[in-house]
Amino acid sequence: MDAAIALARRLTRLGLWFGGALVLAAAVLIGVDVTLRKLFNASLGGADELAGYALALGTAWSLGATLLDRGHIRIDSLYALFPRWLRLALDFAGLALLIAFFGLIARHGWSVVQQSWVSGSRSQSALATPTVIPQSVWLLGLALFFAVGILLAVYALTLIARGKPAAAEHAISTRSAAEEVEEEIRDLKDREPEGAGH
Repeated sequence: MDAAIALARRLTRLGLWFGGALVLAAAVLIGVDVTLRKLFNASLGGADELAGYALALGTAWSLGATLLDRGHIRIDSLYALFPRWLRLALDFAGLALLIAFFGLIARHGWSVVQQSWVSGSRSQSALATPTVIPQSVWLLGLALFFAVGILLAVYALTLIARGKPAAAEHAISTRSAAEEVEEEIRDLKDREPEGAGH
């Protein structure tokens, strides 16, 4: 099971880089388009459409890594005061609802992709992009997130069955303030030039 989680981490990390590259490319494209409009009164045409696709795809492909890194935002004002068993129960409920919600979105997304394929839908812009292309890539990102969510839930249940509730909590619970601080300190040490701390 640990190997499956490690593979999921590698795949979602690639998805994160893919999504980040798309958003960066969109920012450059929009920057070039704005510059052309300002200086030459010309436009690339379709930059806003491509940026919209990049944002949607970047978001979908980054969801899995965010889930594994426990980076989703949660309101946890009272959460830390609860006993571990209640925190784990709430974490499982939250994870189950998240998986169900995105499963529903993916199911309807599949219907949209099928409809776009059958009807040969194209965007209503100068680019006339076949909509099935960005929709399919978006759906693959959601499918990866859905699969990672299921894998993570099974992994946490396996840890609990092995009598390791602390490890399960570490896998699916929200990060504590102490964990956030430890991670920031570790990142600072990793970025520190060699010999600078001596």
